[in-house]
Amino acid sequence: MQYDRELDVKGLNCPLPILRTKKALAEMQSGQTLRVLATDPGSVKDFQAFARQTGNELVSSGVVDNVYEYVLKRK
Repeated sequence: MQYDRELDVKGLNCPLPILRTKKALAEMQSGQTLRVLATDPGSVKDFQAFARQTGNELVSSGVVDNVYEYVLKRK
């Protein structure tokens, strides 16, 4: 999958992955995509809630080898 920017927040725990994602999205243009890599298992629910609350689209999410990947599309 293509994305415009990547953010590595592995090793950080809640709420830092969401805060860094929010900051990164604020610097992006509408329609651009951001790939986020995290290791916090709690990030699954956090990113779902973040997308609902902010209107940014959670395009995809998954986990491989305990690394969670999220792709968000800026509203």
